[in-house]
Amino acid sequence: MGQYQSAQLNRYNPDAIARHYRYRPWLAWGRLLRIIWSFSRFILCLKWDEWQNQVEQNKGKRATQLRELLTRLGPTFIKVGQALSTRPDLIRKDFLEELVKLQDQLPPFDNAIAYQTIETELDRPIHEVFSELSPTPVAAASLGQVYRGRLLSGEEVAVKVQRPNLRPVLTLDLYLMRWAASWLAPWLPLNLGHDLTLIVDEFGTKLFEEIDYINEGRNAEKFANNFRNDPQVKVPSIYWRYTNTRVLTLEWINGFKLTDTKRIREAGLDPEAIVQIGVTSGLQQLLEHGFFHADPHPGNLFAMPDGRMAYIDFGMMDQLEETTKENLVDALVHLVNKDYTDLAEDFVKLGFLTPDTNICPIVPALEAVLGNAIGKNVGDFNFKTITDEFSELMYEYPFRVPAKFALIIRSLVTQEGIALSLNPNFKIVEVGYPYIARRLLTGESPELRRRLLNVLFKDGRFQWQRLENLIAIARTDNNFDVLPTAQMGLQYLLSDEGKFLRRQLVLALTEDDRLHTEEVQRLWNLVKDDLQPNRLFNVAIEMLTELSREGAAAILPKATSFVYFGGNKSHSN
Repeated sequence: MGQYQSAQLNRYNPDAIARHYRYRPWLAWGRLLRIIWSFSRFILCLKWDEWQNQVEQNKGKRATQLRELLTRLGPTFIKVGQALSTRPDLIRKDFLEELVKLQDQLPPFDNAIAYQTIETELDRPIHEVFSELSPTPVAAASLGQVYRGRLLSGEEVAVKVQRPNLRPVLTLDLYLMRWAASWLAPWLPLNLGHDLTLIVDEFGTKLFEEIDYINEGRNAEKFANNFRNDPQVKVPSIYWRYTNTRVLTLEWINGFKLTDTKRIREAGLDPEAIVQIGVTSGLQQLLEHGFFHADPHPGNLFAMPDGRMAYIDFGMMDQLEETTKENLVDALVHLVNKDYTDLAEDFVKLGFLTPDTNICPIVPALEAVLGNAIGKNVGDFNFKTITDEFSELMYEYPFRVPAKFALIIRSLVTQEGIALSLNPNFKIVEVGYPYIARRLLTGESPELRRRLLNVLFKDGRFQWQRLENLIAIARTDNNFDVLPTAQMGLQYLLSDEGKFLRRQLVLALTEDDRLHTEEVQRLWNLVKDDLQPNRLFNVAIEMLTELSREGAAAILPKATSFVYFGGNKSHSN
């Protein structure tokens, strides 16, 4: 009964798992001995390299050995390897590069067991649900395998079936990991910045979410709802009548893996256009929706024959709070502005540094690392360079990567890796920057408008060049239209919220005791082609129609004070 209860936990609960195994130590001994034996041999090899002065020449060999060791130990350890591949604060660089190669490729389990699981979970024979079902799986991973089938009603589906006995295996491994973490932590030369058991708990929580297929179905529907107005992103539908905790039935996606460039081109598609959809939708997930796909490896992203990009596998997702999204945008703004003191404070807010950390020595280190990674040209920026440079910094300063950001880093580096495999000259900034510029310029929320002001003002002075750059960058995005943005900007200027900007704009136009007509002329030259007289006239009529008598009456005093303030300023100069 006890083993059954441990296996049936729906959520990760370290106390319940510990209670169960504390009184059944014999269940853990065999597994513990196998794990200790495997790692002892590996550690002995590392020590042997030290004694023989062969550490450098055997680095690659030992990294491969670690990857193979984790694969042999099964699903939990394969997932550990994948999780560690995103933690430059925990793992040295040469091991990182090898762990990144860890794929969920395992031999499939017996079809008879899979078919029996489907019948048990759906509580009916297979022939009452499917008119056809592939005799062997089309894909096998560490936690489950996928069959291709067709419902009696005619729809083509993918049927995902979980590996047998998975929960007991995971709970036992997690119990042993947590126990080991509690007494190993003080002896490990790792710059953790916090209790090692918390890392195990973060990992356990995510793993339990991933093996609940009902949770995965809900994730897919939430993700689909976020992209309901995006004609370029496809999310498969869930067939809830044929879905349970261990079986997930979803719409079959006909498409090509993003790395299969030959077939993508044969279908008349441009691989780079598909990747552009992937990068833009990835930024939307982080900066707009806050709900993001944390495992976008090549097997989970497909190019469809109609030019859309499809996401599949929603087991590993995460949610960002509104404040985290805002702090993330702040960090991007400070990175672009090269405000490294503010950036160090952003790292504290985002949880990379504890609040009591003295950031003074960290600021010059950030400047050296990030300045070097970004280079003089922002177009040379890439996330792989940043993470490689940061892995060096992690050992010198008390940085830790919060679980959410480990997933974000994994997501961004993976997407960039896919893009680079399609085009070695791909620059994520060339795709990402226009999106961020457009988001800032259209500023649909007060928080985003405030961040735009942070970009445009430095030390109280208006940065004309930055506004020019933002508009120029945004115009490279086909979705960006200057006119609605100008209309929104004018409405904002005349609102109560725009009071500060009205004052600052007048100061900017007249600072240094001169009218800044050259800057205004340059801005006009930049946008004049988009602002045709007939379009301007139509927008003016539209705005006038929208304004009620009361609205006009409320705005007039503001407009008058705006002109009056400008006149006074000029007079005082």
